[in-house]
Amino acid sequence: MATAGEWVQGARPRTLGAAVAPVALGTAAATMGNDVRWWRALAALVVALGMQIGANYANDYSDGVRGTDAERRGPLRLTASGLAAPGAVRTAALLSLGVAAVIGAALSIAVDARLLVIGAVCLAAAVLYTGGPKPLGYLGLGELMVLFCFGFVATAGSAYVQHKEVTGTVWLACLVTGLPAVAILLANNIRDVPTDAVAGKRTLAVRIGVDRARGVFTGCIIGALIAVIGVGVHHPRALIGLAAIVFAAGPVRIVSTATDPKRLVQALVLTVRYQLALALLVSVALWSS
Repeated sequence: MATAGEWVQGARPRTLGAAVAPVALGTAAATMGNDVRWWRALAALVVALGMQIGANYANDYSDGVRGTDAERRGPLRLTASGLAAPGAVRTAALLSLGVAAVIGAALSIAVDARLLVIGAVCLAAAVLYTGGPKPLGYLGLGELMVLFCFGFVATAGSAYVQHKEVTGTVWLACLVTGLPAVAILLANNIRDVPTDAVAGKRTLAVRIGVDRARGVFTGCIIGALIAVIGVGVHHPRALIGLAAIVFAAGPVRIVSTATDPKRLVQALVLTVRYQLALALLVSVALWSS
C-alpha cells in the first residue's frame, strides 16, 4: 500500500505551479484599479489545483492499466509501480476532479451559469487525456488541451469571475501562462518518446520527432516573453516580467541537448519555475499599475 508521501509524489507537486500561475495572473489582469474578490480568486485556485491533481492521477491510472508506463523513468507512477491498486488511483482522480467540479459549479452559479459548460469541457479533457477509447494524449492533442484548459480557460476564467469581463490584456495573459504550460508537457513527452513510441502513444513529440519537438519547446518559452511585451505595450510595468528570462536559459539548454530522462525531468521542473516567475512578476506589475 502506498504511503501518504508516495500519494503526494503521485500528485506531482513540483508541477502544481502550472495551476497557480494562471489564477494569479488572470486575477491580477482583471483587478487593476478594482477590488479583488478574494473568495472567488481562492475558489478559482482550488478548481485549478483540483483539475491538475485529478488529471495527474487520471493519467497515472490510465497509462498504468494500458501498460504505457511499464518501462518509463521519471516521476513516481503509483499504478505502474504497483504501489497502489488501479482502483485506488482512479478513486483519487475522481475525488480531486470532484472537488474541482463542486467548487467550480458553486463559483459558476454565483457568477455566470454559462461557465458550467466550459468547466464540463475541461473536466472531460482531464479524463480523456489518457482515458477513454481514443485518448487525446495518444492522438497528439495533449498540447492543445493544455493550452486551452491551463492557458485560456484558467487565466481568462480567473479574470472573468472577478468582474465578468475579459479584456485584451487578459487574452495576452493567457499566452503568458499557456505557452509555458505547453512547454511543460513537451518536456515530459520528449523524455518519454522512446517508450511512448513502443506503447503506441503518439504524442506530438512522437509524431513530429524529438528535434522538432525541441524547437516547439523553445518557441513556447520565447512566445511567452513576446506575450509579456504585448501586455507591456499598454501596461509598461509589466515588462518587468522579462526578467524571468533568467529562468528560461536552463530548461531550454537541457531540452535542446539532453537525452537522459533525469535531466529532462529537471527541465520540466525548471520550466514550471519559469512559468511561475513569469506570471508572478507580471501579476505584481499589473496590481501596482
